[in-house]
Amino acid sequence: MDKLKSVLSGEEARRDDRNVVQQLNKASTLGWGTRIKGFIACFVVGGGCTVLGVCVLFLPKIGITLFIVFYTFGNICALCSTMFLMGPMKQLKRMCDKTRALATTIMLTCLVLTLCAAFWWKNFGLALLFVILQVLSFTWYSLSYIPCVREAITRFLAMFIK
Repeated sequence: MDKLKSVLSGEEARRDDRNVVQQLNKASTLGWGTRIKGFIACFVVGGGCTVLGVCVLFLPKIGITLFIVFYTFGNICALCSTMFLMGPMKQLKRMCDKTRALATTIMLTCLVLTLCAAFWWKNFGLALLFVILQVLSFTWYSLSYIPCVREAITRFLAMFIK
């Protein structure tokens, strides 16, 4: 009789939904060892792309374009590597946190503008400027995860604003 009541009231369907969600979550959750391996692999690919970009920089005609592509892809891989450690949703929530939202916005904007300047606008001087801004914004973004450094940067910038 209790089984009939739970089926008619919809409780069993809710329990089944919860079980399906829990099973999907359990199946998609990576173990700690796998997370570390994914982080290292993605970070090494990112670092390798960045080094490769610097190596091809001085090739005639296509060197700057390849540098921009490899350098930007390297930064994207390095950024995605931390998603293995925290998980994608937690990483995105932390990226949008009020303490680093500005740094995240500037960093992602510089990534997009670098590619736009190289391929759409075909202005390599502007693309190199955006690469420099990528370096600065990625550094600022990375340092925003260290609380003491975040406060020091805020004080340092406040000296120049006043």
